[in-house]
Amino acid sequence: MDKENALSKVSLFANLDQKFIRGIAQIATEKSFQPGDALMKQNEDGIGLFIILRGKVKVEKTDQSGRMVEIASNGPGDILGEFAVLDGAKRSATVTAVEPTTCLVLAAWEFTSFMKAHPEVAIDILPIVVRKFRETNDALIGMSGVRV
Repeated sequence: MDKENALSKVSLFANLDQKFIRGIAQIATEKSFQPGDALMKQNEDGIGLFIILRGKVKVEKTDQSGRMVEIASNGPGDILGEFAVLDGAKRSATVTAVEPTTCLVLAAWEFTSFMKAHPEVAIDILPIVVRKFRETNDALIGMSGVRV
């Protein structure tokens, strides 16, 4: 699959100028996972962000009692791991392939360097990251039954 075409369809990059998409495509690598393979594990360092090209993954989080709870499933066009890449924090969930899955991977250090060289990219993606954070937060609050 054409990396530039795939990146331009991802919500995080949809508003970027084509020259920036081209630059991001140059640092993205394609990686395949088999069912049961972990793309990332909760509480581990975030080494990159993942854009699903093909396949399906499940997102699980360990709750306070130590039980794994599935909080989402994701497929083509979805992006995972951007929070840890942007803030350097540990992974907030475990993501596992449930069928053969191919992703574009952007290494954290390369993506961060790219944004430092092109700060307008960071400014353009910030509102999208904040919106995703709000949506995730709202979904988690809804799951826990906490009233706001």
